[in-house]
Amino acid sequence: KIRARSAVPVIFLTARNTELDRVLGLELGADDYLAKPFSPRELTARVKAVLRRTGAGLSGEAAPTADGAREWTVDAERCAIAFRGTALALTRYEFRLLKLLVEKPGRVFSRDQLMHAVWEDPGASLDRTVDAHIKTLRAKLRAAGAGDDEVIQTHRGLGYALREAR
Repeated sequence: KIRARSAVPVIFLTARNTELDRVLGLELGADDYLAKPFSPRELTARVKAVLRRTGAGLSGEAAPTADGAREWTVDAERCAIAFRGTALALTRYEFRLLKLLVEKPGRVFSRDQLMHAVWEDPGASLDRTVDAHIKTLRAKLRAAGAGDDEVIQTHRGLGYALREAR
């Protein structure tokens, strides 16, 4: 019922700790399963891990624009991002890159930070790979209504940041 109404992550906290109980809980849709006794530090670590994995806890949306519309809508489960109501056709790496930038508008990420956060094997790609993906993202954002507005900003010698909502 929770899954039908919301994308909120679910962690089972229970005294039932047999393998069958754990498997059943996960198959029923839990994002994690933690049996008693557990320490508060383990619970905190597991909650943070689930939030990292699911992208929950981060609104994924910037503040409303002047006309009241949301600039960004992120659906982590469907790997989809919409800009000003227009869905963007994104590759796997474009999605991961843009999602990271949307979650932290204004934060400057170096190429190296982006490579390590987005690519499974960052050593297998050149750092200029990030530049190529940023270029295609900018083109897709222009086509989605950004016009000449620089949504993804270049900070020379530092990296890239998503423009903060105005």
